[in-house]
Amino acid sequence: MKIEFKKINTISNYISFLRLLLGIPIFILLDNVNESYSYRIIIAALCLFAFFTDLLDGYIARKLNQVSELGKIIDPLADKILVAIVIIKLFQINEIPTYYFWIIIFRDIIILAGGIFVSRKIGKVLPSNLLGKITVLSISLFILSVILNLKEHWIFYDSLLIISLVLSFASVAGYLLRAVESIKWYTNESV
Repeated sequence: MKIEFKKINTISNYISFLRLLLGIPIFILLDNVNESYSYRIIIAALCLFAFFTDLLDGYIARKLNQVSELGKIIDPLADKILVAIVIIKLFQINEIPTYYFWIIIFRDIIILAGGIFVSRKIGKVLPSNLLGKITVLSISLFILSVILNLKEHWIFYDSLLIISLVLSFASVAGYLLRAVESIKWYTNESV
């Protein structure tokens, strides 16, 4: 897999890098989450902005014909790093259950390691799929419900928790299936 500089220097990649950088103020602000509800609102706004950048970078990449192998790496990696930063901090400040922390972290590690393995095998990066995007959305919505302290609305909160966990397992299974199929297809094409 060869990456050219002109394919790195794109608006969509800069937007993905911005999403990565948003993890820093979110991580810092989460230390003050119990001091004032206004911190929760600011953090939620930053998370929503990060979600907006996720939509925007893909749209711009397609619209300006800037889809690249690097972009296929940076976009989901930025999502995973940002989610990991927030999940780690929420775990440190006892805002999420321990099992939730480990499931989300292991999900991302498995998908990242699988992505590296597959890209080395076939020379391409598997792009994100709809199930992965829906899973990240469900995790993000649960994170927002935690940040906004919606535990009192337990039906909503518990529903988001369960949905994001089920989708996390489904997305790992779906990714593993796609990876195996891609490797088989590549192996058959190479023969």
